[in-house]
Amino acid sequence: MTNNQTTHSPLLDLSVYPHRQSLYEELHTRPSPIVHLPCYVTHLALIRKENVSQTEVELITALCQRFSVNPPAPDASCFYQSFGGFEFRWERHTEFSTYTFIRPKEEKDNPEFGLSYVPKEWLNQLPGELVVAVNMLVTDEPIEEDYSNHFFEGQRPCGSSVANGKAQVLTSFRLHSDSFGRFWVSAKQLNAYQTGRLVQRLLELETYRLTALMGLPVARDLAPEVSQMESELAHLNQCIAEIKEEREERQLLKQLSTIAARIEQLRSDTNYRFAATNAYHALVRKRLEQVYEQKISGMQTMREFLERRLTPGIRTCNSLADRLEDLSRRIHRATSLLRTRVEVSIESQNQKLLVSMDRRSSLQLRLQQTVEGLSVVAIGYYLLSLLGYGFKGMEEAGYPISEPIATGIAMPIVLGLVYLAIRHHIKRIAKRERHSARN
Repeated sequence: MTNNQTTHSPLLDLSVYPHRQSLYEELHTRPSPIVHLPCYVTHLALIRKENVSQTEVELITALCQRFSVNPPAPDASCFYQSFGGFEFRWERHTEFSTYTFIRPKEEKDNPEFGLSYVPKEWLNQLPGELVVAVNMLVTDEPIEEDYSNHFFEGQRPCGSSVANGKAQVLTSFRLHSDSFGRFWVSAKQLNAYQTGRLVQRLLELETYRLTALMGLPVARDLAPEVSQMESELAHLNQCIAEIKEEREERQLLKQLSTIAARIEQLRSDTNYRFAATNAYHALVRKRLEQVYEQKISGMQTMREFLERRLTPGIRTCNSLADRLEDLSRRIHRATSLLRTRVEVSIESQNQKLLVSMDRRSSLQLRLQQTVEGLSVVAIGYYLLSLLGYGFKGMEEAGYPISEPIATGIAMPIVLGLVYLAIRHHIKRIAKRERHSARN
């Protein structure tokens, strides 16, 4: 496609690559927030269903109209705006959308965290299924053990020093009485930009660790069926080794085809989910690296906790994916082996059929030769009888002919001519059949 755009530089007058502007902007999409201390942050992530993208934009536009702020573009995939009492951030990802609300903290604790000024009826209309809901307290005060016990409702948190020791993070990685997870961040030594990056990475860490585990229920549900198919395949392989009749081969091949179809269906249904699990897990590990954890004495770090608790779930998903892949390969080998047996059996049957056809052809040839001989004798007999009548009539008419002698002399000539005529007729028929077969 021809592009007629040109640069606006006074030094150049060149045609412009159609996506040049978007390539520059790509690296600056989804920027970190600028977070001033102290503040509350509430973060939601909802798994999108089909055809809800327009609904999301319409809902955000309605919220903007309610607070008299500029709405997002109809085709927007992210939106960041201050609504006066709070900052709103929306991002659309591959299979989920996130909604983040940031507002200043008052002197008293607020159980609603970042949602104090957000209309509840608007929140209840958000499309999709909620998978992540986390509240975060970001403060410039040091973390106190007594308040930590109150903040996490008696649950034992894990945490660490982050940002090269300039901040501290505590979280329990559990749901609390309000059905939200909780983070407590003390970031006195960080500026607003650094705090924003830390908050973003922690929210992404929480989002990706939960979406990474979305494949675990799938793996657990399918594990019994996969185990059953493994047992069935082992039994079928044993049956293949003990085949005695040809009908057993066809029956086993049918059973193998049924299992193979089911395995391929399961692989098709789960490939995306398990691939997403690995991708999200890689992002979790990356975010852990980016917060630069340092251990707090007597407390388990986030990395230690997640490696101990998250990694087994990821391995369960990978194990089931590997088992399905292995089943597919084994089914293919078993099917190939059985199909080879069937082909060998068919070739043996064809060989026997050819031998039988050769035998029948030989019999037909001998029968044909016998019939030809009898035909020569029969036709020759009738012709000689007719000639005999002629010779007898000539003898009675006074011709010097002896009917028996003349018949005896004519016999080999007649039989020879009859034989040659029959052979010529057979050759003509055979030639005509060959010509018809070629056409």
